[in-house]
Amino acid sequence: MLSKRTLRLAFSFLLIAGVVTGCGGEEASDSYSDDMAEQHQDDTPQATAAAQEPMIPVRASTVTYGATEAGESITGYMAVPENPDSVLTAYGMNPKTDSLPGVVVIHEWWGLNDNIRTAARRMAGEGYRVLAVDLYAGSVADTPDGARSLMEQAMKTPDRLAENLASANAYLRREGGASRTAVMGWCFGGAMTLTAAVTQPDGYEAGVIYYGRVSDVSQEELEPISFPMIGFFGADDSSIPVESVNEFDTKMDEVGNTFEAHIYEDAGHAFANPSGTNYNPEAASAAWDKTTAFLKEHLYGATDMDAESDET
Repeated sequence: MLSKRTLRLAFSFLLIAGVVTGCGGEEASDSYSDDMAEQHQDDTPQATAAAQEPMIPVRASTVTYGATEAGESITGYMAVPENPDSVLTAYGMNPKTDSLPGVVVIHEWWGLNDNIRTAARRMAGEGYRVLAVDLYAGSVADTPDGARSLMEQAMKTPDRLAENLASANAYLRREGGASRTAVMGWCFGGAMTLTAAVTQPDGYEAGVIYYGRVSDVSQEELEPISFPMIGFFGADDSSIPVESVNEFDTKMDEVGNTFEAHIYEDAGHAFANPSGTNYNPEAASAAWDKTTAFLKEHLYGATDMDAESDET
């Protein structure tokens, strides 16, 4: 008999394939890739002054968090507050017995670039041990065509993607001592956040999706997810129609899962990427505030999250 883990990894192939192919096979795969390339056609994923640094000092380094079947090291970018004891004390925790919560961060279709490293440091500055994964084996794109190629290549081995994410989560718990973890990502990484939730339905305490595709997933596949999720989408994002977000929201609700969707008017795909042409600072700021409040609630137990609503 197949184990639940084997079945989930097998499903990861179908889910990840669905992210690209939808329901129309190879033709739909081309259509989705074309749409993504169109969304990013004028983008240059370079570091920008609009990206925000952490609120408190953090330290960062490259770490090895797993290995491939061939024995090749899988490395990522780890960011941690310089003084974790002060963070824990501020949350009423005991630095001698407690550890920082962990957050697995998943990059956009560009790869693990400077923008994602900056985002990882910024999140670490909120009081977390953050591990930004690398799903492209060290490759980074600087053009939409390059990003499309890397994404499609990665999608050919969905089991490796699922194992990569599971290794990152295990690393945070094993090496960092995190008793509570979350997973979050943008764009391609947003879709991979859903993959992480489905393949490790009881592996996290929270999930955050930024404009990741959430269609083509059944209620049966979503039902085992045991942790709350939040998602941020642009009303003008043609690659992820509002209707598909609403349908996903309904599916999650019908199986008794928690999903909090926020859809921002006048915002398109990648509205939170400060290096992109669709960058919307107002929507990005509002989404970040909700993200940090959500994570504080579910990773620290804080409840000061009465942010004003400013989306549709």
